[in-house]
Amino acid sequence: PPPGLHPEPEESSSLLQTAVSVLQSSYLDCTSRDGFQYSQASLVENNVFLNELKAFAQAKEAAGYSQEELEETFAFLLFDNEEEAKEVCQTGLRINTSSISTLGDPAKGVYLSKYADCLHPRPWYHGKSGYIVIFKLIKGKVKAVCENYTTSYTCPSPGYDCHVAVSGNNISSKTSHFQAFELSQYYVYEVLDGCVAERPRQICPYIVI
Repeated sequence: PPPGLHPEPEESSSLLQTAVSVLQSSYLDCTSRDGFQYSQASLVENNVFLNELKAFAQAKEAAGYSQEELEETFAFLLFDNEEEAKEVCQTGLRINTSSISTLGDPAKGVYLSKYADCLHPRPWYHGKSGYIVIFKLIKGKVKAVCENYTTSYTCPSPGYDCHVAVSGNNISSKTSHFQAFELSQYYVYEVLDGCVAERPRQICPYIVI
């Protein structure tokens, strides 16, 4: 068959293995390994996002960012249905789409989860299913900020690219699920010439599982 029409079964199973190993290495709780089953993975093929991720890295390297700041890491979002997950993979992760606001103004940046087993304010219950989008993320310069529960939202910090919660390092097995979810968010933004980018280039959808 012509290439591209019939993915080889081995190819899709190795993608699933890649995705599962990314997820398992990003669990907050080591017991989560037994709690989740993953069935199907598809690679997001969007050269625009890949090129923009590279362009972001090059621009920041030229601006003197360290290798650690430019390192690619992974972050996650959970969707209830496949259409929503696919839409993010086609249009990218855009501002004004998050219901979270504790680390920064949702109209100026986007939120992603750090942990693959902590993707929703409420715990995952038996029988629940969903679609996880794995993103490649370059965090850049990260600023730890205090959680802000007021309606005067925290703005993006000049000279930084990402906010994390000051108390994000204090998450333990005793932390409630809701709190762990909230404290382990990345708030990511890109400000170009004083304007907020509608879709920060340092985030690239990678695999839907």
